[in-house]
Amino acid sequence: MDFWTGVLWALLPTVCLVAVFFFIVRAIVHMDRNERRVYAKIEAEERARRGLPSRGGSSEH
Repeated sequence: MDFWTGVLWALLPTVCLVAVFFFIVRAIVHMDRNERRVYAKIEAEERARRGLPSRGGSSEH
């Protein structure tokens, strides 16, 4: 019992840090995805308002 308790206490900080890191990176990726989606929508609306052709997503970077 003492052995497994020691193993658990040894691994717990690492597991917690990995979990926190995972959720932070996941939140950053989701925010970036949403920001790009909103920016593309705003750009499409502005292009339509000005009468410009829509932007080709596959040929431009």
